[in-house]
Amino acid sequence: MVTGDRREAAGHVVMAYHERSKHHLNRYAAGPETLDWDAQPDPFRVFTGSPRRVLPLLADETAVTFAGLPAATPQPFTLQTVAQLLELSLGLAAWKEYGPDRWALRCNPSSGNLHPTETYLLAFGVQGLEDGLYHYLSRDHLLEQRWSPDTQPRAPGLYIGLSSIPWREAWKYGERALRYCQLDIGHALGALRYAAGTLGWHLHWRGDVDDARLHGLLGLDRSGDFAHAEGEDAECLLEVLPTDTMPSAIASPAALPGQWRGQANCLDPHPLYQWPVIAETTSASRMPVLTPDPIPPDPWPARKKAGQTAASALIRRRRSAQRFDPNTVMAADDFFTLLDALLPRSTLPWDLWPFTPRIHPILFVHRVSGLSSGLYALPRTAEGGPVLRMALHPDFSWEAVAAAPTHLPLWRLYGGDVRGIARTLSCHQAIAADGCFAVAFLAEYADPLKSGAWRYRLLYQEAGLLGQILYLEAESLGLNGTGIGCFFDDAAHEILGIQDKRLQSLYHFTVGRALTDTRISTLPPYAHRELNTHTGENA
Repeated sequence: MVTGDRREAAGHVVMAYHERSKHHLNRYAAGPETLDWDAQPDPFRVFTGSPRRVLPLLADETAVTFAGLPAATPQPFTLQTVAQLLELSLGLAAWKEYGPDRWALRCNPSSGNLHPTETYLLAFGVQGLEDGLYHYLSRDHLLEQRWSPDTQPRAPGLYIGLSSIPWREAWKYGERALRYCQLDIGHALGALRYAAGTLGWHLHWRGDVDDARLHGLLGLDRSGDFAHAEGEDAECLLEVLPTDTMPSAIASPAALPGQWRGQANCLDPHPLYQWPVIAETTSASRMPVLTPDPIPPDPWPARKKAGQTAASALIRRRRSAQRFDPNTVMAADDFFTLLDALLPRSTLPWDLWPFTPRIHPILFVHRVSGLSSGLYALPRTAEGGPVLRMALHPDFSWEAVAAAPTHLPLWRLYGGDVRGIARTLSCHQAIAADGCFAVAFLAEYADPLKSGAWRYRLLYQEAGLLGQILYLEAESLGLNGTGIGCFFDDAAHEILGIQDKRLQSLYHFTVGRALTDTRISTLPPYAHRELNTHTGENA
């Protein structure tokens, strides 16, 4: 049990980390002084010596459309359906080439395309797949079996475990890396929920599995298996359910006789920097056993969705835009559709998130037809509205947007051209001004952290989940998005009139129409698997 003193001490560690990892107009958070891209950490974790099971690839696009998610008929747990879940959530979407450089894109986005998130599958009673614990190697779309039981567990079940390798982000971003790892977990959660929806499945957050137990479940506490490799931090466990039913008891590898196999590869044999504050903050914010927050009935009407694009096609074509067309004007109805998707409901993808919403978008509107440019707020809960009004600038107008749907809690705070402000706050990046709008995700910060430092992770994960919704919903409208992790924290707070720690900006995002760099070639994600098959190599 965590005492009040220990909880308070952990909270101080987390808040101190947040302050020291802020970017400022006159200086950036501590990071590496130089980057050698030829020495970038390996983007793929491999367990040498683990038996491999190559997964089938989707032969055709899914019948269910993105607008039709989730699919009405749940599919059975088989090797084929598990493969679809992984391919459409955490698998590769394409390879890119520019000159001698080649890099992979995945269905789940990542800060700097560095991908600290690792995925584990704990499967019992899945048709065509031996029981056990597996690591998913997205590079080749295959499972590496880390553990196999000696006896047959009694209860069937399918679970997804997520972990983070902070060094992948710290290599480029230094002390700010822990923030990005948590944002990436949020994106991965969203990617998994949409992919599960193509199979008619539900995902249940297993709050009854704390950090220590999850390390054991995923084999991350096996120091010998990571003797010469970077360690991984357990993040969360999801149970896959074919229908909205009660979760089952988990058959733990630690409690069953079996065999462990595999040695983790070293991602970076010559790290040049150390950032001990990351490990300190990770330890202070470890997840306890969690009780889901009481979630009230939906205060909003059901969403009206349209479109015939196959969900799988839309998921796989999602990209993080690098540049936007600064002349694109977005239709107001599309803008309202995107904002409506961010409101918490009891349906996909929010049925995955068993916690009180704490993130509220502040919108820098640049080019939306029929809507004046300026600063807007979207409080996502009834309680969030008063919090924003009390903490933001007292001179904001808080005018209701007459053109918006009556249920959409959209308020105009300030009218005027905010492109320069958005660009400056987002580390001078043009994408924040050239999109149709940009977003600063404000978190209710100080009050949630009083109940536990672990809520720091949840705040970032919720922000990442919101980002994943914007990515896919924008794609469904023929637009594109990109997350912005680099922004000047306190400069943003000053512009918004925030003078204390009740609110903090955790993540920026922007939506517009992407400009394609035709010099960069796009290649299929798994063509190399066919090549390996023809040459007799192991995939």
